[in-house]
Amino acid sequence: MIFASLIMLAGCSSVEEETRPIEENKAEPQDQEAVAQVDQLDAVAKNLNIPWSINKLGDTFFISERPGAVVRVSGGNMTRQRLSLKKGLSQAAEAGFLGFVLAPDFQQTNKAYAYYTYENGSGQFNRIVELTLANDEWVEGRLLLDKIPSGRFHHGGRLKIGPDGKLYATTGDAATNPEIAQDLDSLGGKILRLNLDGSVPADNPFEQSYVYSYGHRNPQGIAWDNDRTTYASEHGPSARDEINLIQPGKNYGWPEITGSDTKQGMVTPLFQSGDDTWAPSGMAVHDGKLYVATLRGNALREFDPAAKTTREVVKGVGRIRDVLIEGDYAYFISNNTDGRGTPGQGDDKLYRVKLDQLR
Repeated sequence: MIFASLIMLAGCSSVEEETRPIEENKAEPQDQEAVAQVDQLDAVAKNLNIPWSINKLGDTFFISERPGAVVRVSGGNMTRQRLSLKKGLSQAAEAGFLGFVLAPDFQQTNKAYAYYTYENGSGQFNRIVELTLANDEWVEGRLLLDKIPSGRFHHGGRLKIGPDGKLYATTGDAATNPEIAQDLDSLGGKILRLNLDGSVPADNPFEQSYVYSYGHRNPQGIAWDNDRTTYASEHGPSARDEINLIQPGKNYGWPEITGSDTKQGMVTPLFQSGDDTWAPSGMAVHDGKLYVATLRGNALREFDPAAKTTREVVKGVGRIRDVLIEGDYAYFISNNTDGRGTPGQGDDKLYRVKLDQLR
């Protein structure tokens, strides 16, 4: 038991099931070495504290930090903005202030949406709330969704606004009860879809339900292609990490199938890591390629859905939590201060690299 716990703490995949060889549907590696090394990167900001989500508006960045802050980076200056939340942040592993996304009308309203973990007398949960910025302080306002399952690990936590204007949230299985991923009455182990006021969209696949897809273990990234194709990243057990093509109402199998296992009515991943471990987190799509931040993988990886190949395009900075692509650049944050990495001088950092260097 002690050995298993140490392995879980060393990375985001667990040893709950015996690893077995998997070849079918595994992404084929390319021979090309990683294009961008650390000396080819620009550090836009340094000394971040367990950063989790990147937002960018014009030349200004807003980065959530898991212990409970938002860092504003603009013109070479960095301001750590306070949080005023209605619930105290949980100190559990992987928990805290996670997903954070600016509202589409942020310039007019100063509003954003956040996903955070808290504890009260009845247990530990995640919630999605609206925040408003005033005088360098983000104040919790409207509650959109509460009592999302939480546990020792596997909180999910990614928030994104999709091309349809809806708010999407990835939720984990809370580690100790993976069966909830198959339970449509539970909010755990799902990708959820909300209206921005917290109501259930009328066109969600299940009537009066926030559930958009289910059967997920610990999804931490979601992104869309120009044609609105939806992709998500997910941590698997003992490797077998996944990149999934997400369709509304579909069942992605956890805990009944993993890797390239098949079962009627369940979807196998577009890519899976086999015996390797990526621990994929935030992701972005550009020119038909998926760019995924990986934690245990210590790299920014590119996935080509057409060629079914993957390769490292950035390495040498340690754990990577999130990625954003805009204009000619990819931006990403290292995550070496999260208790599982080896922080270097100035860690953690927001990096920038030209897309031309990733080809």
